[in-house]
Amino acid sequence: MGRLFDIIHEDDELLVINKPAGLVCHPTKSGEMSSLIGRVRLHLVGRASARAGLGDDGSSVASPHLVNRLDRETSGVVIVAKNSAVAGELGKILEGRAIEKEYLAIVHGHVREDHGIIDAPLGKDEYSVVAVKDCVRPDGAAAQTEYWVERRITRPIAQKAGEPLSLSAHQMRGEGRGEVGCPNPSSILHPPSAFSLLRVQPRTGRKHQIRIHLAHLGHAIVGDKIYGGDEDLYLALVQQRLTDEQRARLIFENHALHARSVRFVWRDEPKEFSCAPEPWFTTFVDDAMKL
Repeated sequence: MGRLFDIIHEDDELLVINKPAGLVCHPTKSGEMSSLIGRVRLHLVGRASARAGLGDDGSSVASPHLVNRLDRETSGVVIVAKNSAVAGELGKILEGRAIEKEYLAIVHGHVREDHGIIDAPLGKDEYSVVAVKDCVRPDGAAAQTEYWVERRITRPIAQKAGEPLSLSAHQMRGEGRGEVGCPNPSSILHPPSAFSLLRVQPRTGRKHQIRIHLAHLGHAIVGDKIYGGDEDLYLALVQQRLTDEQRARLIFENHALHARSVRFVWRDEPKEFSCAPEPWFTTFVDDAMKL
């Protein structure tokens, strides 16, 4: 059995993990190592066995609960409650929006404003062939995302100049304008060497919220296969037909979004759990600053 995950914090109630990019949170049919919750169970069974001399079937280990979840390609802080009672308490805190999350994102282009709030409702993208895709639409659920520019980066990338980076297929055809669905957002074609590092705080918790809002702003997250401008990249990934040219356009194997920290009050004490992005993320930013 390989390495399960990096542990940020662990006590009798909580397990806080730095989830690697590319690992799903939910169970799969490919074994315990193929999902974060599966690895958590392996970890807890191992701990219980070591402490009490128990067997490895996990029968005496309470069922863990993921308090927050991240997309497969998003790395960073995930909080696990070790029993149902703790999960219920943390769930109430989460529902009350008393848990503050902070992300780092590398996006295409130089974001003009140093700080901004994206206030745009989200709902299903009825024009997309990708079933899980949502979008900004006037009849959607309220959603707000706040961001700050940490750095504007210039880094030469082997990519065709003028290639669309933040238009979906139906938007490039001009569909959806003025209809109930996904109106055509103001999108920007960026020089292929221009990027920005953003610090992001979601004020609501909608599905794919940060990814959709930044793409709507005209600055899609680097490596985003659904919201980066060509959703065929996502279909190609699912169908296992990504070409070398498509991989080069994506730049990264996983999209550049990292859940850096989570803050909340627990047992009457302020708690903050944080972790750094993976080396491919930090190297891209640090190397660019040397140019």
